[in-house]
Amino acid sequence: MTILPITLCAVAAAAAINIWLSMRIGMVRSAKKISIGDGGDADLVCRMRAQANFIENTPIVLVMIAVIELARTGNPFLTGVTALYMLGRVAHGIGMDGGKLGSLRAVGTLITMLTLLGLGVWAVSIALDM
Repeated sequence: MTILPITLCAVAAAAAINIWLSMRIGMVRSAKKISIGDGGDADLVCRMRAQANFIENTPIVLVMIAVIELARTGNPFLTGVTALYMLGRVAHGIGMDGGKLGSLRAVGTLITMLTLLGLGVWAVSIALDM
């Protein structure tokens, strides 16, 4: 049986972040009494987009983490990249609220793009090395 501890931790972190992003949406919905859709509310739209962006990017990152871990078991660099990606997604979610922490959105976006690029290049290099 193959166990992928980095991937398992990444999936658990992703689930927790997704719950957190969902709760942030629920807080705005509750405070502004918007049950369905976005009601044209900019705060709600931003929080909904933060979660949607997470859902758009995270599955491919998790797949790449898993296949790289299968090929390069126990790689500490993969653990670091995984942790950085999750922190970047939290930063993006906070940054989507704007205000003085709005710059975290760009930080989270940059981390996400670099993670996708880096993991993609790493995956190809493993395939070419085999």
